[in-house]
Amino acid sequence: MQAEDQGTNPTDPRDQSGADGEGADSLLKGLEELLRLHPDKTRLIEFGRFAAEDRKRRGEGKPETFDFLGFTHICAKNQRTGGFSIDRKTIRKRLSAKLKAVREELRRRWHEPVAEVGKWLRSVVQGYFNYHAVPGNIDSLQSFRAQVVWHWSRALQRRSQKSRMPWERFGPLVARWIPSAAILHPRPAMRFNARYLR
Repeated sequence: MQAEDQGTNPTDPRDQSGADGEGADSLLKGLEELLRLHPDKTRLIEFGRFAAEDRKRRGEGKPETFDFLGFTHICAKNQRTGGFSIDRKTIRKRLSAKLKAVREELRRRWHEPVAEVGKWLRSVVQGYFNYHAVPGNIDSLQSFRAQVVWHWSRALQRRSQKSRMPWERFGPLVARWIPSAAILHPRPAMRFNARYLR
């Protein structure tokens, strides 16, 4: 009852660190001493369940995003429930860098048999999907797959000055060697709700 009289809610995460963010500041100072954080790469941002509401109340824009472990993390709303959700999208620079590496390797493999190049591409695309196929990232996966298919098509067409590979011949190669984009990982809430027999 006393917490209600003071205007704080013990179940509200915003009230756990103090009114002026003392807990976050002390955490950052402790981490700086321990890890020697880079000042250009480390900053405090308002992110989480209440960030959008708080920023809207103050007349500010959408909550900031941040990049971590190959994903851009974005405050979002769940499409079905309307509750808070974190969307993860592949970082654009990483996607571009991976496509550039694939394009360069395809150029090196121009004169290898089509089946060998197809096996290699399947392992590259499947490996990319194994890491990046998180809920909400299907657009990035489809974009990556489409770009790989396009680069492979261009590489096959440039192998010879006389022959062009029509889609009637190239389509079955894509169906055989390039996996389709699909979400492979569950949402974090489903993963953390695992039940164990006792």
